[in-house]
Amino acid sequence: MDHPLGNLKTSGPAGAVRTPVEQEAERSGAEEESPFSRWTLPLLLFLLTVFTTLWAGAYQAYSGTIRGPLVFLWEHPEMLWKGIPFAGTLLFILVTHEFGHFILSRIHRVPASLPLFIPGPPHFIGTFGAIIRMRGPILNRRALFDIGVAGPLAGFVVAVVALVIGLFLSTVVDRTSTFGLQLGEPLLLKFMAWLIIGALPPEADVLLHPIAFAAWFGLFVTSLNLIPIGQLDGGHVAYALWGEGQRTLAFAVLPLLLMLGFVGWPGWFVWAFMAGMWGLAHPPVLDPQAPLGRGRILVGWIAFAVFVLTFAPIPFSFH
Repeated sequence: MDHPLGNLKTSGPAGAVRTPVEQEAERSGAEEESPFSRWTLPLLLFLLTVFTTLWAGAYQAYSGTIRGPLVFLWEHPEMLWKGIPFAGTLLFILVTHEFGHFILSRIHRVPASLPLFIPGPPHFIGTFGAIIRMRGPILNRRALFDIGVAGPLAGFVVAVVALVIGLFLSTVVDRTSTFGLQLGEPLLLKFMAWLIIGALPPEADVLLHPIAFAAWFGLFVTSLNLIPIGQLDGGHVAYALWGEGQRTLAFAVLPLLLMLGFVGWPGWFVWAFMAGMWGLAHPPVLDPQAPLGRGRILVGWIAFAVFVLTFAPIPFSFH
């Protein structure tokens, strides 16, 4: 595919009997957030990310002489509205992902911050994603699994809907007339493009609509988060499913990332380095013996299937 350039208490209700695990969670509870860090900072970062993603989307849609995003914004500020399809889709996917984590954290009474969006330069997508800060311990395997898996699956559903809409709006072009950024094609994208657009001759390619490009990035973020390393979402899910086996799985994944860095996208070297910085093994939870049940195990395998369907070994290349 081508593309042109609050502190929540962990104890039960008053008078309720608390388990030793809950009592330990209360003793190690999170510090009280200031109003600035709880409300003002997340809002400011989100508004700034709205601006940078609008800027990035408008810059992508600009068909005039490319002289850099700063010159573009200075000369054509009225064109920011053209970034709405891309920015709106991308932020909807990211917000859904992060609030999946946030809502399940509240359900399991794990203190967590509101999503903190990270604005980025407008040369590509205008954001580095978002994070949620956990301000208290995760009690057991069920809570760890639910919090970890909720974000990727929620964002994935929105990304798939956006991908369908975006592919209907995308155009087929002559491959020889395209240049610049070439996007990797995960299995899901290949299947959906075949289903919606049809089989393409070798000389043809699909020029993604901004909505489809934002959906592609949503799938890419999903696959990155589901890598079973450390405290990535995939690390949470793998540890909840297999306990100490997650560490073995992480050590098996690391050389694969390095190999992909050599033969494909150099960015995998960065991910391998960051994995070493974060730690490959997932830290233990307070109650590792809590059973998951068949339903959660099934959802865990669904998450693994989502990772396979959204993973692109070479996500970016230039032609």
